[in-house]
Amino acid sequence: MQPVVELKNVTKEFHGIPALRDISFDLRPGEVHALLGENGAGKSTLTKIMAGVYEVTSGELIVNGARVSFKTPAEALRSGIAMVFQETSLVPSLTVAQNIYLGNEKFLNRLRGIYIAAQQFLQSLNFGVDPTMYVSQLGAAQKQMVEIARAVHHKARVIIFDEPTATLTPEEKHHFFALVKRLKRDGVSIIFISHALEEALSISDRITIMRDGQHVVTDDAKNFDRDKIITAMVGRTLSDELYGKAGDGHATRPYGRKMLSVQNLSMGRMVRNNSFSVYAGQITGIFGLIGSGRTETAKIISGVVKRDFFHGGEVKLEGRSVRYRVPRQAVRDGIVYVTEDRKIEGFFETKSIAENIYLNLLAADLNKSVVISYAEMMELAATWTKRLNVRAISNAARVVELSGGNQQKVVIARALVQQPKLVIFDEPTRGVDVGAIAELHHVINELADAGLAVVVISSYLPEILNLADRILVSRQGRVVEEFSADEATEEKIMYAAVH
Repeated sequence: MQPVVELKNVTKEFHGIPALRDISFDLRPGEVHALLGENGAGKSTLTKIMAGVYEVTSGELIVNGARVSFKTPAEALRSGIAMVFQETSLVPSLTVAQNIYLGNEKFLNRLRGIYIAAQQFLQSLNFGVDPTMYVSQLGAAQKQMVEIARAVHHKARVIIFDEPTATLTPEEKHHFFALVKRLKRDGVSIIFISHALEEALSISDRITIMRDGQHVVTDDAKNFDRDKIITAMVGRTLSDELYGKAGDGHATRPYGRKMLSVQNLSMGRMVRNNSFSVYAGQITGIFGLIGSGRTETAKIISGVVKRDFFHGGEVKLEGRSVRYRVPRQAVRDGIVYVTEDRKIEGFFETKSIAENIYLNLLAADLNKSVVISYAEMMELAATWTKRLNVRAISNAARVVELSGGNQQKVVIARALVQQPKLVIFDEPTRGVDVGAIAELHHVINELADAGLAVVVISSYLPEILNLADRILVSRQGRVVEEFSADEATEEKIMYAAVH
């Protein structure tokens, strides 16, 4: 069977440093091909070559039997190849419907007709997104749905999904996988990049694993299990380290002093009379589905957004009532928030690793000298990139050039350099590979062992069960249940989150 897309001995270099080395890959008609590997393994670079974002340094790209060299994604799309990027490429100032039809408009357009057609199309995909809303008003999960809908609408014969389920709820994932099966029946070939190994095993026909920019193995999905995949990705098994319960891996940490007390916190319809406490030297996990008010609560505490002026409740830090107007006030009191959306809120993408880390030190007024010191900046960057194992050409590399996992490490370094007493991690391992997950979990545990109060917000139950000493379940804007690490199970937590 002739492949629809084939790469032969492809090498791609950036500034003379190879990101891909002598890679060969093929995609068959009507198959789902999972592409797995750690962050920095070269998965996104490989698929961006197919999608016309990058040109090869050497080697061949063959589409439908003909050698091609795409200069732009538009050229790739005309050849039937579309990519749903991990970081959305939507136009924020346009509506959902306008984004779906962008680049495929008729000569004369009637806005009402576009909205009606988009509504019907989104309903056919089981995506609950209002086509009249501006993209800037959407959450991360809804933006991902619009990206997927746009790729399907262009009737591409090859669709590349880069972490498509990272922001979706379990129900939305179910609809997405049903869509993938429908596309496969229609003869569409799909490349599926994901760090959720169970999803790759269940949905794919073949699996290719990469490591350090090189091909490791390609085989039928039925010949893999999770341990084989992880061993091929990182050279060792990490299953016990990643997916055991906190109580199994180490003794549950005792309660320290009460660091944070939240009473009857309210903000519009998103947070409603929310009350809970956080203790020093302990990891408090917060689990909830999208829309449960987890992120909004964290942003109120850290000064990113404001609670209701009247009847908004009370936040106490070490017994002192606080109300922050801006995050800088919270940072000076020792509260830092690590955002779930690193691309939009986490870093300055055009600045270097060193500059990003140093800027947060300056923002917290913790720099040692009165003037900005280049030597101090580079020393600080060297310390934190070594501690968090940030993989980059140098600390002068721009953050936008890093893989997702290394970008996340930079975001965490920016937070920790501010010497916090309370750290709130919002989806800390979203879009991060298994090797980096283990490293980040180790850092989070180290912070709690050092006596810091740590909050981990996650929609991935194995992560909550592995990390948390106590687990809070959020539903409809408030905490509705609390479990100790010893008594918590996936069934109990999910039941509390849904019912």
